[in-house]
Amino acid sequence: MQKIFETIKEVALEIDTLIVNEDTGYVDETNATGDQQLKLDIACDLLIEKAFRDNPEICALISEEKEEVMHCAGKGDYTLCYDPLDGSSIVDANLAVGSIFAIYDGEPSGKNLAGASYIVFGPRIEIVTVVRGEKPIRYRYINGAYQEFHPIVLEEKGRLNASGGSQKHWQDKHMAFIHGLFADGYRLRYSGGMVPDLHQILVKGGGLFSYPSTTDNPNGKLRVLFEVLPFALIFEAAGGEAIDEKGRPLLELTVTHPHARTPCFFGSRYEIAKLKEAYGVA
Repeated sequence: MQKIFETIKEVALEIDTLIVNEDTGYVDETNATGDQQLKLDIACDLLIEKAFRDNPEICALISEEKEEVMHCAGKGDYTLCYDPLDGSSIVDANLAVGSIFAIYDGEPSGKNLAGASYIVFGPRIEIVTVVRGEKPIRYRYINGAYQEFHPIVLEEKGRLNASGGSQKHWQDKHMAFIHGLFADGYRLRYSGGMVPDLHQILVKGGGLFSYPSTTDNPNGKLRVLFEVLPFALIFEAAGGEAIDEKGRPLLELTVTHPHARTPCFFGSRYEIAKLKEAYGVA
């Protein structure tokens, strides 16, 4: 698996070059789940495909930008699921964006998730990797090389709050819960990019990121294989929790379709406990 992480580090530099230099406009196409694609989405997808399609450890690639599974020449055990450029719609505002990778040992499912990684493209490139059963490790690209930081560990209680979806579409219980966090002194930190928002909660020691079911997206908006499960593994490995709105650990979810979605909540233990209480699933 370490060879996969090393390739992700190499790919990060190439994607960063694309972000800096390529056109940020849209094309007249949508991806597998109906989102309008940017030229950058397609370019990053092709770049990652090229980097991994001949990797002997990988037997299949599943991209958020493609409908079908891509079977590879390699005979390895791993299926790599990835979101080539999460938050691409805010690239034109020059905000931080990212890429997400989930490494499944066999068929993609929470129980088969063996490792995960994400890249943050901000003022500097940062990468977080995790192998199941170990702590997440943070790297920063400085002076032509990746420097390793101490493992990420969440505190029992955080101070940041990031909640997705339009407020007019929230359920009353979610609205009341979020207002309660603000009344308790939590700070709003939400950019519209999942990777930078979750990364900030992780490196600042804790808080809550939520994307609930809403009236316009009753099944949630975030995709299970590409976004939800890899971050669930990272948060649990860091000492936090990741659940759905019924209080179930996200890593126990059954995946019925490559592009399935789910409501999801990631946070420190205190915030998740308060969420369960507010949702009546404690």
